[in-house]
Amino acid sequence: MGEIQYYTEEGLKRLKDELQMLKTKGRTDISLQIAEARDKGDLSENAEYDAAKDAQGHLELKIAKLENVVGNARVLDSSQLDTSKVGILTTVTIKNVKNGMTVSYTLVSEQEADLKAGKISLGSPFGKGLVGKKIGDIAEVVAPAGTLQFEILDITF
Repeated sequence: MGEIQYYTEEGLKRLKDELQMLKTKGRTDISLQIAEARDKGDLSENAEYDAAKDAQGHLELKIAKLENVVGNARVLDSSQLDTSKVGILTTVTIKNVKNGMTVSYTLVSEQEADLKAGKISLGSPFGKGLVGKKIGDIAEVVAPAGTLQFEILDITF
């Protein structure tokens, strides 16, 4: 049994679409590779066949993991979220206390994280440091470069 993870409707749909694609197109592609390799003769000395079977094993493992994630996924009910504090699906604007630079991030689940899109994981050092803070609080983020301090400027949902 895996750990329950919370997703946006969009994030869960993306996971389900990926799972469906792996189960259909992914399995079909692997079957074709195995069939082609099998047609090339002696299986005991057929590296192409071994590689295709290996790829099949990796695909099935990925499908099993994704099924587990989807099975333990829950869609967040935004009406139940406390928007006075930083939490999942909140967008927080922070200011680096040391250099004054401001930036905004949306906190999401591990699988939905995308730094280029401004989405960081709750489990990341930044996410852990920001969760539960209110406007005006100073959040301490433990990073490889040391401990950084950020002032919470704004929280939106």
